Amino acid sequence: MSEAFYCQTQDLAIGYGKTPLLQNIGIGVQRGQILALIGPNGAGKSTLLKTLAGQLAAQSGAVLLQGQNLTTYTPNARARKMALMLPHTRHTELTTCFDVAAAGRYPYTGRLGILSEQDRMQVRDALHLVQADELADRDFTKISDGQRQRVLLARAVCQQPEIILLDEPTSFLDIKGKIELLTILRQLAQEKQVAVIVSLHELELAQKIADTVVCVSPQGVSGVMTPKDAFAAENIRTLYRLTKEQYEALYGPQPEREPERRPAKQEPPRFEHYIRSGQKLLRCGYTTGTCAALGAAGAHPKRHCSGSCAHLLPQNSRRRPVRHPQGRRGRCGRYHRPAGHSRHHPAAGCPRPGHD
Repeated sequence: MSEAFYCQTQDLAIGYGKTPLLQNIGIGVQRGQILALIGPNGAGKSTLLKTLAGQLAAQSGAVLLQGQNLTTYTPNARARKMALMLPHTRHTELTTCFDVAAAGRYPYTGRLGILSEQDRMQVRDALHLVQADELADRDFTKISDGQRQRVLLARAVCQQPEIILLDEPTSFLDIKGKIELLTILRQLAQEKQVAVIVSLHELELAQKIADTVVCVSPQGVSGVMTPKDAFAAENIRTLYRLTKEQYEALYGPQPEREPERRPAKQEPPRFEHYIRSGQKLLRCGYTTGTCAALGAAGAHPKRHCSGSCAHLLPQNSRRRPVRHPQGRRGRCGRYHRPAGHSRHHPAAGCPRPGHD
């Protein structure tokens, strides 16, 4: 894997118990990038995220954070670099949204967990970033699922991490909420150079936000792919086991692929020329260079050293004056023409006697 990856895996195997759910995993993400995990339900995306975050031990292989094995970090050191946002399942009593978001400051508060004024400012800024300022004093159990997602994202932002891992963060949001949340992730990636790994089921949104993509299926985990390759119709149909009809019902008919055209076979260039004999053109049989040399030496069997020949070269060759057959470097006026062309241009303006 590339050294440029901020977080990466090396021959990782994940799962519960003794039998790996997925293995031979080699993926990575850079600072400032958004990596989207896509794939069917139950394929192992959540298990992969928990293993990347250190909540679940790897069965084999390693997770590297800045080139260092994740297991060598203390919990506090890891929490200052990495934040994990999972769907909320815990039941909390008499807890305000401000308190839930403030839990992200615990890696910085020490054992007593007392918030300083600077910590409180960080919490307020995080709530403002996710547009949840008005929820600060409300009971966390008495807000909608979509509002809880915003507060949980604020908690992750409070950690001031260098990488955020999110498991289906758009699940309970309406379309406006989905767009706003993904816009926040893009803002974190671009402005604060945070690396983002996010699992998504909405392929249209994943296609718009992802810089790179990893496909997770029961058969295995792909390498890091470009969005163009990952969201190609054939790949999506294979990943989700869709028939052509099922795919087209969702995304419309796909244009037929044009057959690949083989390049036309190019003939090797021919170097041939002709001499004029009365009203006829006779093929010389020598290359132009050989012809000129023989003519200069007086040894050409067809005795056309006077230069009265039309040289024909391969198609599209540029016209240029040729060396005088008797060795003089002046402009002869005889030009190279495309092979097969039968027209002959007479000498024009040649100072040599006999080239009128």
